[in-house]
Amino acid sequence: MGSTFYRWVCSTSPSTCSRGKKSTLDAEALGRSRGGLSTKIHVRVDGKGQIITFLLTPGQQHEISVAEQLMEQGAVHQKVGRPRIRPKRVVGDKGYTSANFRTYLRRRGIQSTIARRSNEKQRGYFNKDLYRHRNKVERLIGRIKEFRRIATRYEKRALNYAAMLTIAAIFLWSQGFAYTP
Repeated sequence: MGSTFYRWVCSTSPSTCSRGKKSTLDAEALGRSRGGLSTKIHVRVDGKGQIITFLLTPGQQHEISVAEQLMEQGAVHQKVGRPRIRPKRVVGDKGYTSANFRTYLRRRGIQSTIARRSNEKQRGYFNKDLYRHRNKVERLIGRIKEFRRIATRYEKRALNYAAMLTIAAIFLWSQGFAYTP
């Protein structure tokens, strides 16, 4: 009986918790970059600078790969009527510029103010005054990074990290963080 029990305890079978399944770096939103492992936080913000929704991706993944998915999440609340998923205008930096994404926005009736890269062929009208509103997103990211747990990513699992981001977003929302020029 003693030897049977010993073999059962010291068996090489996987733990019952994970059943031997290991998560990958991509599944945990961890990616390689020059500084080591990193995670990108993609946020969608309303006109007041308050977070609507966010996505996590590995550090090496480009912004444009999740732009459409980010646009399909969250709702923009209005003074009157039901919340809208589609905003009237999108303001984004050069990471979100692409012909496909601009076509996606145009087909849905969403106006865009996205800076073009210097190597893009098509040029068009660009409103610098509207582009300055992108500062709301940068300020929000700065406020989120004041939470040390988010800035340094203590969590190993992406689900736990997203939960901490949600808590920070709720905290900022309750504090009434808004864009003040």
